[in-house]
Amino acid sequence: MLRPMRAEALDPVLLRTFASVAELGSFTAAAGALGYTQSAVSRQVRTLEEACGVELFARGARGVRATPAGEYLLPHARALLERYADTARALESLRQADAGMLRLGAFSTANAVLVPRALTRFGERHPGVEIRLREGLTERLLPALDAGELDLAVVSTHKYKIASADLVVLGDDPLLVALPRGHRLARRRTVPLAELADESWIVADDEAAVAALHARCAPAGFVPQTRLRVAEWTSKLGLVSAGFGVTFVPALAVGGVREDVALKPLSVADAQAQPRRTVYAAVARHARRAPAVTAFLDDLRAASADLLV
Repeated sequence: MLRPMRAEALDPVLLRTFASVAELGSFTAAAGALGYTQSAVSRQVRTLEEACGVELFARGARGVRATPAGEYLLPHARALLERYADTARALESLRQADAGMLRLGAFSTANAVLVPRALTRFGERHPGVEIRLREGLTERLLPALDAGELDLAVVSTHKYKIASADLVVLGDDPLLVALPRGHRLARRRTVPLAELADESWIVADDEAAVAALHARCAPAGFVPQTRLRVAEWTSKLGLVSAGFGVTFVPALAVGGVREDVALKPLSVADAQAQPRRTVYAAVARHARRAPAVTAFLDDLRAASADLLV
């Protein structure tokens, strides 16, 4: 009954020594090439032969010569050693963030300027990393982190506890008022919210968005008129530019705003009364030590320094 092959038969150290001896025809020459003693090479070859259950070399006074079994094994050993070398190179590429994949998520306004800036910086230093980006609400991105579908997500102030992600504060995203260029307040440095009490406000068509707008306007002493209900930023800003109303815009969206819309910060008193949205980078637990995630997080922090407060 044949003995099962021992694990040493696939030991890359033994295979490398075997290939060197086969190519050089001498234990002594292989020892010099590999930096071993002649006795160490002899022991390694003997260990491999015992693991394989066959003689790999015929020993003679003038050196050694591969047996038929050794000649048969040699190309397979070379191929396996090359695979080991490929694997080592792949691992080093991952360690240096020169290869692999980075799976990102971000809410829509973060994708206007913040994420593209960070990706540009990252791509210049790590062009070999494949980027996959998913856009969604914070409430959808965080479960994707939990499920291991994303490595990192840019999220905003959330309503429930995050169980499986590390949070890195990137900064606060204050609200600005979007006005038509010809609006009477468009040339002001700041806008008192109370002076917009008679304006038509453009807001998303859901109860949470309307309630949030009411809460923001309440300290200024008025209930906003919300006859225009649209969800997309492009639609909101199109209506603003045409003079149909005003709306709040997160500062993160500034870089994507059209030229016929004026964005103005609220007056100091109003700004202090407004709840600010905090922006975070949420890192999934499985990705805490991933080199690509660590590198992108540095670029995200740098981009946030220019856009958030």
